[in-house]
Amino acid sequence: MEKRTLLVADSIDKRFGITHAVDNVSLTIDAGEIRGLIGENGSGKSTFSQMLCGIYSIGGGTFRLDGKELHVRNQVEANNEGIAIIVQEMGTLSGLTVAENIFLGHEEPFMHFGVKDARAMNKEGQRLLDEYGFGHIKAADMIDHYNFEDRKLVEIVKATYMKPKILVIDETTTALSQNGRLELYKIMDAIRADGRTVIFISHDLGEVLSHTDTVTVLRDGEYIDTVRSADMTEDDLKRLMVGREIGSAYYRTDYGEPISDEVVLTVENVSVPHEISNVSFQLHRGEILGFGGLSECGMHEVGKAIFAASWDRTGTVKLADGTEIDSITTAIRHSIAYASKDRDNESVILNESIRNNIVLPSIDDLASHGLLSGRKLTAFADKHATDMQTKMQSVNQFVSDLSGGNKQKVVLARWIGKGSNILVLDSPTRGIDVRVKQAIYALMADLRKQGKSIIMISEEIPELLGMADRILIMKDGVINGEFRRDPALSEEDLIAKMV
Repeated sequence: MEKRTLLVADSIDKRFGITHAVDNVSLTIDAGEIRGLIGENGSGKSTFSQMLCGIYSIGGGTFRLDGKELHVRNQVEANNEGIAIIVQEMGTLSGLTVAENIFLGHEEPFMHFGVKDARAMNKEGQRLLDEYGFGHIKAADMIDHYNFEDRKLVEIVKATYMKPKILVIDETTTALSQNGRLELYKIMDAIRADGRTVIFISHDLGEVLSHTDTVTVLRDGEYIDTVRSADMTEDDLKRLMVGREIGSAYYRTDYGEPISDEVVLTVENVSVPHEISNVSFQLHRGEILGFGGLSECGMHEVGKAIFAASWDRTGTVKLADGTEIDSITTAIRHSIAYASKDRDNESVILNESIRNNIVLPSIDDLASHGLLSGRKLTAFADKHATDMQTKMQSVNQFVSDLSGGNKQKVVLARWIGKGSNILVLDSPTRGIDVRVKQAIYALMADLRKQGKSIIMISEEIPELLGMADRILIMKDGVINGEFRRDPALSEEDLIAKMV
């Protein structure tokens, strides 16, 4: 079958201040194609796709869709031209129902003489949810009733029900369980079979090679190459992304090191209604304790409960000196850090500076006689952001301008600066490129050697096997298995306790 060019990007350019986010990128994408778009954090891939979708204005150059030059000023106009996006972070609006989120900007079919027919909207929304296999989500419910993954499923429906010519999927799979990912892959394949196109952005290079036809690589905002997926290996893609060979030693290589007998945190019979039930364990000094499981197993709620971020938690979380962690303030004051899986909504303040995000938990420590020095705050933030090799213009830059990996560096810089001794890291490498991931693993190993204790909650089994001294597997809200670090421990061993 003869290929038909669907999208032409001609010299696309974008600057944010002194940062050249996208530097004269030109490429073409065919109809009926799944095109991977990869690069390190800050390579320009999200900026490029968000210009296509009307989220950012185009700094220079043109997009042409089916031969027609695009001039979209927002996502609704992009939708009307046949372009939709599922963004990396939260893309639904709180305070609206599921149905209102699905049809946001496209309410006309449900309006009669200026009045919205909510019943008709809910009925159509539920029909779509059921058709997609997401029937456990109710169209009439407030979106706030649902967790991060379910809200992503709603976004999938919102982005695809109108059958866009081009669907951009920006790091969506990192928010989904394995079942959710399989459903998304089916949707991608159906779009391709229908002669439409997917632009697929992911840091999981194995996933990219398995589910794309071609891959375009960006580096530092510049176009590097477009290659056939079938011709490439993960190492080939890494070389294109970083411009050099990158080692494969992400994970720890030590085995058999004893875990300290010193207990720094004791969790006893912690429960959260409908989430976790009577969870008990101990965390030792200098230990990386991994939590794994399938979606809805309760492991993410464990992290929140330890940090006292679950208002309806029962049971106790105690430090070695007997201090009970019964509030977030108490947790922070007693050297406990928490980095949420939902980075944009729970770990950073997007519309604040890098400086203010980093110094936030350390304000009391940085005050002198009750007074704060702006110069001192800036120096503190700059030191820790620089130590984390954060790509930024300065610490005065808003966090919202950063890539996912650099946002995560700000989160970690905040808690490293605070000197936290216990770090609860939920999905610490979600949506992060291979080089930053390697740096975070090295940081975790170093913190462990310093005697810091880490609770690492992860949906990635290789990450658990590679980094944890001990692994607890959750199933249906309870701990269903425990494993010690061992080179013979396999993915199958963990999965057997998950299902």
